[in-house]
Amino acid sequence: MNAPLRKVGMAMLVMIVLLLANDTYVQVIKADTYRTDPRNQRVLYDEYSRQRGQIVTPDGTVLAGVKPSTDKFKFFRTYADGPMYAPVTGYYSINYGAGGLERTEDDVLNGSDPRLFVRRLSDMVTGRDPRGGNVKLTIDPKVQKAAYDLMTQRGYTGAVVAMEPKTGRILAMVSTPSYDPNQLATHGTDQNKAWEAYAKDPKNPMLNRAISENYPPGSTFKIVTATAALESGIGPDTQVSTAPNVQLPGTNTTLENYGGETCPGNTFKDALAHSCNVPFATFAGQLGADKMKAAAANFGIGQTDLTVPMRVVGSTVGALDSPGALYQSGIGQRDVRLTPLQDCLLSATVANGGTAMKPQLIQSILAPDLSTIEDVDPEPLTGKAALSPENDKILTDMMIASESFTKGGGKNDALKIASKTGTAEHGADSKNTAPHAWYTAFAPSDNPQIAVSVIVENGGNRGLAATGGTVAAEIGRAAIAARLGGG
Repeated sequence: MNAPLRKVGMAMLVMIVLLLANDTYVQVIKADTYRTDPRNQRVLYDEYSRQRGQIVTPDGTVLAGVKPSTDKFKFFRTYADGPMYAPVTGYYSINYGAGGLERTEDDVLNGSDPRLFVRRLSDMVTGRDPRGGNVKLTIDPKVQKAAYDLMTQRGYTGAVVAMEPKTGRILAMVSTPSYDPNQLATHGTDQNKAWEAYAKDPKNPMLNRAISENYPPGSTFKIVTATAALESGIGPDTQVSTAPNVQLPGTNTTLENYGGETCPGNTFKDALAHSCNVPFATFAGQLGADKMKAAAANFGIGQTDLTVPMRVVGSTVGALDSPGALYQSGIGQRDVRLTPLQDCLLSATVANGGTAMKPQLIQSILAPDLSTIEDVDPEPLTGKAALSPENDKILTDMMIASESFTKGGGKNDALKIASKTGTAEHGADSKNTAPHAWYTAFAPSDNPQIAVSVIVENGGNRGLAATGGTVAAEIGRAAIAARLGGG
């Protein structure tokens, strides 16, 4: 073979190798990328040719279902009470993909999950139309509705989370203002208009404030400080200062009780019942950073990998790098930030005898015929109990006393609530910025069935005069009543 032919042959061989390499890259290495690219219409046609699985509640209420479509996509997604449940279900859109549970459980819902392999094989053999699996949630529709209705009727921006203390099952996850995922599930251009409207809305309705935002928790964090104090040997009858304020160590700044008032009682128990800032700031300073961080960690604060299965943003106590920082952090200010879910865990942990349970939104994975494929079992959130049984009983009694002094609507002695409120300062000019109003509680106090946390941003409808009791407590009590049948 002469030299020119060898060169041509070598060039052809190189091109064949390059073509094989490119084909391998496209078909193997980049296969998932191209398959999941929203511009890949063939994937969309394939997904919409199958009946997507349902998202249902334990009582069988269908939150996300499907209906036949008359266009080139055979089915479209439907959402019952879309805005109420949007923080739970998320959305499923041709143009914008999926969010919330629609995204995290997509493999189950579209039928590609390995646990549905036998069903897919059976469909192939029998010729049945392929269908996705179903997801059964832990949500209690009565609790979800009670919380959502009050939040929207009052026009509040904020979140409500309720859970079952013994299992960690989430009974409600409300975020307001909300959005309607039905608007994003349409097959026409209306979904583009809806997405643009939601994206431009300054109220950010697509933000799930229950798990995707954290806030200064204010005095609800005193549950953590009280835990650290009790576990360090400080008893409920320990004498505390009744002074209206205290100077932060190493500064000329003073920290004061709410309204600059003296504490109505002189014991540790009185201090929690009346939410006196000075004693709790002093406790945090005495206990030190290590004990405060350890107590917080036993409630789950500081975890960065929590999912429910949607990702939960982290909660933190901050650096606690100075005595002044400890004082401010002991009352839930400074750099302390909690999600509403984490704030609910404070009450749920006390309600469960001092052990935090991992929050979970999914109860079971179901086959297309609604038979159970897998149940989600309860599991502890951390490796250590936050409180001993003895101290847990003491803290429960202290929270019962706190509820007795808490104002707001929805009070019902038959519910036997243990609670803690919070009025959290925030912003660059905190004294002239309406505070966040918090309420965290559990009931019945002698046999807890539900724990709840409520945050109303920026004082709700009471502005600078807002407190956790006057703004948030009524919503928490309504959620509790809905679960226990007392309202």
